[in-house]
Amino acid sequence: MAERPYIVGNWKMNGTRAMLSEARAIDRAAQRYMKAEVAVAPPYTLIHAVHREAEQIGVGAQDCHAGAEGPHTGDIAASMLADAGAKFVILGHSERRGDHGESNELINAKIDSALEAGLRIILCCGESLDIRDAGKAEDFVLDQLRASLPHIKDPIERLTIAYEPIWAIGTGRTATIEDIKAMHAAIRKLLDETYGEEASSKVRILYGGSVKPENAGEILSTPEVGGALVGGASLSAESFLGIVVAASEAEDA
Repeated sequence: MAERPYIVGNWKMNGTRAMLSEARAIDRAAQRYMKAEVAVAPPYTLIHAVHREAEQIGVGAQDCHAGAEGPHTGDIAASMLADAGAKFVILGHSERRGDHGESNELINAKIDSALEAGLRIILCCGESLDIRDAGKAEDFVLDQLRASLPHIKDPIERLTIAYEPIWAIGTGRTATIEDIKAMHAAIRKLLDETYGEEASSKVRILYGGSVKPENAGEILSTPEVGGALVGGASLSAESFLGIVVAASEAEDA
């Protein structure tokens, strides 16, 4: 597994230029906690501004179009994100899958486009509560990944997986440590089978779903958890940095 935990804030549809003060505070603190790799994905309108402010944190986007250019009103190509200063893009988030009907095949096409533009990828996967309660969570998540993963080894160092149980996103509920441990182990096994153990070891598997400073330490100490994809708690520098500190302490443990 990669050396440093990766803590990524997904601001979703939140933030105006007033939020740049939070980005600056996160960036300053990240310079003090070098044992964790810290990044944020602001809305499109703030990518360039945060990129200009940031000295330490990575800056990314929350989605991209599968095409390189063309008549797609309101969409943004991966190359445009890179031009604005983005270094990575989140793809396959459950809110994109649910709100916009994105299929695994479309997400795979977006991954190809993003890799072509030189971006790193955070590929999301996760199950609904109905699927979890039916005992089909692992099969569902692994099927998502099989259909979405890039099929070549070359970009493996630019790939990160984020497991986000849908029922735990923004609800205050969190999967149990045993649930997280089991799912991350299953994802690691699939990556080993797909890319080989040596290549797979370069891929971090993040957990997302109501991660807060209060529970981050225990989650980040779980085997195969290589970081966190953080939603609401990343909108405040104070709460987000509590998670960064927990990640740094987990490295020391």
